[in-house]
Amino acid sequence: MRIEVIGIEKFPEIKSGDKLSNIIIETCKKNSIQLRNNDIIVISQKIISKSENQIININTIKPTSYAKKIALRLKKDPRVIEVILSESEEVIRISDSVIITKTKHGFICANSGVDNSNISEGLILLLPKDPDKSALEIRNEIKKELTIDIAVIITDSFGRPWRNGQVDIAIGTSGIEMIKDYRGLKDKYGNILQATEIAIIDELAAAAELVKGKTDQIPIAIIRNYMYRKNDKPIKQIIRDENTDLFL
Repeated sequence: MRIEVIGIEKFPEIKSGDKLSNIIIETCKKNSIQLRNNDIIVISQKIISKSENQIININTIKPTSYAKKIALRLKKDPRVIEVILSESEEVIRISDSVIITKTKHGFICANSGVDNSNISEGLILLLPKDPDKSALEIRNEIKKELTIDIAVIITDSFGRPWRNGQVDIAIGTSGIEMIKDYRGLKDKYGNILQATEIAIIDELAAAAELVKGKTDQIPIAIIRNYMYRKNDKPIKQIIRDENTDLFL
């Protein structure tokens, strides 16, 4: 099997209200890339959030006393802390530099996914309200325009317990089965696999980041020639239930 991972260059700055499906199609043309049936389009969360106006001006935020207390400890802007708290469903841990939260989507991540990189000073980006819905809309619009069926994965960078560095993972998806289940199958020695489930969409998200990068202004990649099954289950399928999580 040979898989291609193609970064889409010359992508314009995204503004609130921009129709991403049209911009993706046009930018692919500028790169002399023709989208094909069964391509996987991997999109960085930031441009989704910008197009959906998931942007807050911190000057409009009035921090609570609790936010001010945490901000003093973390040496951060209390207005940003207030947004992080408001975007969380639960605070998991507070260290000397970061707040680990459970977002309203169910993700366990740093600072509720709130980010002030790659955006004008004084503004902060929130995660999309419904990344699955965003992925489905882009997929359907491209399908309608080009009469091809693709898959869409929306990604963000997450840290990992007990390992340095971050990786891109999927926070929204449409048109692709998220997990490849090997349980019940035999390995080459005849052993029955008991617990092997591979998070396909996270592996694809991480692979796409290799060509997107964080400073190269390439927010979209195409993964081509990977054979996947179609599925439209919500991203929460990949979130481990708290009752089976050993670390919460």
